[in-house]
Amino acid sequence: MLWHLLLRPANNEPDPRCRCRVPVPPRVHPAVAQQRPHPLTRAAPPPAPIATAGGGGHLGGGGGAMSGSRARAAAGPDKKPPPGSGGALSRLRGRSGSADAAARPGAPWTESELLELETVRPEHVLGLCRVTENYLCKPEDNIYNIDFTRFKIRDLETGTVLFEIAKPSAAEQDNEDEDDSSELDSSAGRFVRYQFTPAFLRLRTVGATVEFTVGEKPVSNFRMIERHYFRDRLLKNFDFDFGFCIPSSRNTCEHIYEFPQLSEDLIRLMVENPYETRSDSFYFVDNKLIMHNKADYAYNGGQ
Repeated sequence: MLWHLLLRPANNEPDPRCRCRVPVPPRVHPAVAQQRPHPLTRAAPPPAPIATAGGGGHLGGGGGAMSGSRARAAAGPDKKPPPGSGGALSRLRGRSGSADAAARPGAPWTESELLELETVRPEHVLGLCRVTENYLCKPEDNIYNIDFTRFKIRDLETGTVLFEIAKPSAAEQDNEDEDDSSELDSSAGRFVRYQFTPAFLRLRTVGATVEFTVGEKPVSNFRMIERHYFRDRLLKNFDFDFGFCIPSSRNTCEHIYEFPQLSEDLIRLMVENPYETRSDSFYFVDNKLIMHNKADYAYNGGQ
């Protein structure tokens, strides 16, 4: 989920600079595992089929890759965006449709077929029947310089912030880059590994707030399709339209994730088999794939 996030491992190793700290509410939300580092999200090398690791995904993550960034404790209410930004917070609900219907909107596609295409479009990824093992586009395909800078997950029923993660300032980033002489993988910033407690699987509605900036080109028909799988079973397809983003803008929106009700047998399997729940987050501009992030999930935190 949700997005994609700010974790940037080098050479497939977790970045020691990246930490997520539990917010300090009067009572800790049961979906937050009581461990350190922050149990909701922990950087780690991906499983063998995935070639590279990094920060990425919305809730999968919801929200986007934020390379070279760090986590921070949840703060108070969001400040108003600065002049010239994308404006007020927008709340987006996904397009309707069941997981089974979204799995095969037309002819099914295999990953190998999509890797041969010059342009990958929404109908192609909606035809996938399982999670991908490779990235379907290159980092340089993001010609719009879309950069995700902040990501927050909260339980909408209680208002509890589960975690918040943000990209460091330019000055902080320059200082860190001077200290880091290692060579980063070209796909760094596109993968994140999450760890949740079993209680997360019983949440009904989660809000994922993402903040992102846009480069000098206007962005038309910005769309995210995020697909979550357990093993080879599609659990849920999320489909969000960001709409039009003006050049050189800062934009904030909250995606509303309405989770499917899972059977107790499936929840037990997902808890007993960490990181076999995986997701792809695909980002399109004018129906052309420009970014692809990945995530995997464990639900055994706190045990």
